[in-house]
Amino acid sequence: MKIKHVMTLAASFLISGCSSLGMPASVKPVQGFELNSYLGTWYEVARLDHSFERGLEQVTATYSMREDGGVKVINRGFSTKDNEWDEAEGKAYFVESSEQGYLKVSFFGPFYGSYVVFDTDPTHQEYAFVSGPDTSYLWLLSRTPEISDELKSKFTSQAESLGFDVDQLIWVNQKAPQVKIGSPN
Repeated sequence: MKIKHVMTLAASFLISGCSSLGMPASVKPVQGFELNSYLGTWYEVARLDHSFERGLEQVTATYSMREDGGVKVINRGFSTKDNEWDEAEGKAYFVESSEQGYLKVSFFGPFYGSYVVFDTDPTHQEYAFVSGPDTSYLWLLSRTPEISDELKSKFTSQAESLGFDVDQLIWVNQKAPQVKIGSPN
């Protein structure tokens, strides 16, 4: 992730007070959360806009275990403006119990933000609905870059009922741009 994105995110956490934990009152983290099933790469299918992801396409999040028992987080996306990849490495830890989909994540120093998994496919972990500390943070993650219309509908319906502004969702382009070979004459 570029330094300007990190600085913008850092400023937003400083304004809200060194830590941005908690969750929207309407959101409840999943119970029976299984971290080992959650590890691996997820595609960001939809999100609410934030400066630290603005203009990014082909966004992924990859989770793996850290030696200290936490979770290593690698977020990666392609900046169409800069025509290059942005990547950020962070760490996450459970806030209350490892059985609850409620973690705190940091990409810089002592500043943490909420990462609340409020719905996921309990059998195959094929999708995850994720919130931050308030209803301005929302993500739909999937194990595949494309999802069914049924899952899109479930996500938007559930998110709207929880108070998220689904009219502002960005549906992330997960397709690499077509490269033309040869030059026009």
